[in-house]
Amino acid sequence: MPLGLVSAAYVVAAVLFVLSLGGLSNQESAKRAVWYGVVGMALAFFATLLTPGVGGGWLVLLMAIPGAIGGAMLAKRVGMTEMPQLVAAMHSLVGLAAVFIAINAEMEARHVAGLGEEARRALTGFAGVLAHKSGVELNIMKVEVFLGVFIGAVTFTGSVIAFGKLAGKVDGKPKQLPGGHMLNAGALALCVILGIMYLAGAGLWTVVLTAVIAGFIGWNLIMGIGGADMPVVVSMLNSYSGWAAAAIGFTLGNDLLIVVGALVGSSGAILSYIMCKAMNRSFVSVILGGFGGAAKGPAMEIAGEQIAIDADGVAAALNDADSVIIVPGYGMAVAQAQQSVSELTRRLRAKGKNVRFGIHPVAGRLPGHMNVLLAEAKVPYDIVLEMDEINDDFPETDVAIVIGSNDVVNPAAQEDPNSPIAGMPVLEVWKAKQVFVSKRGAGTGYSGIENPLFYKDNTRMFYGDAKKSLDELLTKIA
Repeated sequence: MPLGLVSAAYVVAAVLFVLSLGGLSNQESAKRAVWYGVVGMALAFFATLLTPGVGGGWLVLLMAIPGAIGGAMLAKRVGMTEMPQLVAAMHSLVGLAAVFIAINAEMEARHVAGLGEEARRALTGFAGVLAHKSGVELNIMKVEVFLGVFIGAVTFTGSVIAFGKLAGKVDGKPKQLPGGHMLNAGALALCVILGIMYLAGAGLWTVVLTAVIAGFIGWNLIMGIGGADMPVVVSMLNSYSGWAAAAIGFTLGNDLLIVVGALVGSSGAILSYIMCKAMNRSFVSVILGGFGGAAKGPAMEIAGEQIAIDADGVAAALNDADSVIIVPGYGMAVAQAQQSVSELTRRLRAKGKNVRFGIHPVAGRLPGHMNVLLAEAKVPYDIVLEMDEINDDFPETDVAIVIGSNDVVNPAAQEDPNSPIAGMPVLEVWKAKQVFVSKRGAGTGYSGIENPLFYKDNTRMFYGDAKKSLDELLTKIA
């Protein structure tokens, strides 16, 4: 394929990626946006294979086929509750790919440098590009290689730990080695020294050692972050993977990879900022501190007791109510209760009741997690509202139903200055006339933070698996 056509294909693919990102901001356009991304990626892939000077394109295609088949099979097997850890796993692969490509680029550059002038003139593809680079250009490429290795290694190990915490295979509580942040700072300083040595002409070992140390930084960094901060961490790692891809794009001279990496990196950073703002926390405090860490002082004492209610009691209150707000959380995802929630919503609306959903920006384990589950269950988009759109309506609401949420409905964020979530904006469900909390047990939940909501006079605990509890409730509501 002529270079002009390759460039044109890259431009079209880049436009499709931008349209895909823009469309994902709206539930109604999200499905179309996904197809924009799929078509853009297919176009970019085949244009790259057909680029003049790219040897072994057929071999790349052969390797891509089993990868595509494996990816399709994995996507079909993964449930919606496992989507956050799947995303974290994908980020780890991007980081690992960046490390391998960067090291390979350095090895290729060293090989080309050892060839004679005549052999260098006969080179094609990436090796040919290296053969024609000046000394300054090669030094710039070294910076790109070093950044690709460092960011990629941090992304890889950090994403592996994030996957483990999300999947429950690694303890969700923040843990760091003795020395904590100083240990990370020392490792970072050592990487900077290795980078200077590498630019000064030291061997390939400096790059490999940088990858190992950066991998340690990623591991120790994410281990020190609590499980409740995982939505922000996943978004942050998404940003890291984008910048790693962009760095490698510069190394390979691939404009599309630079554009896509910058899109992913910047969008992930913006999303992380939005979520940190929703938690009333600085980005640095999330990355370096960890949600659910040491409290600022003694926690506020909670008076009262948790009072249970059965399906008959909840059904009676719903039958008498005119307005209902449902707040879903990760417990709904774990129980796969979204279809039951959708059916409850349909029946209540058929009775003429005003039913809406309140979604906190960090509900679930991934940004938009609850929105995706509700869309999957065919809940109408127009009744799914963000926290800022619905929070003022709770005082006029007859019944609020909380399904598997803890921190995003915790009044301690406003009432207890010593709480780990002090100052975090939350859904003020306790202001509704009646509150029913569907919860598996009387524990504190994933983050380990006690919730005074469960002890308030207008709150009743609807214990049990969310799906089983709601299915029983549905038998009481015709």
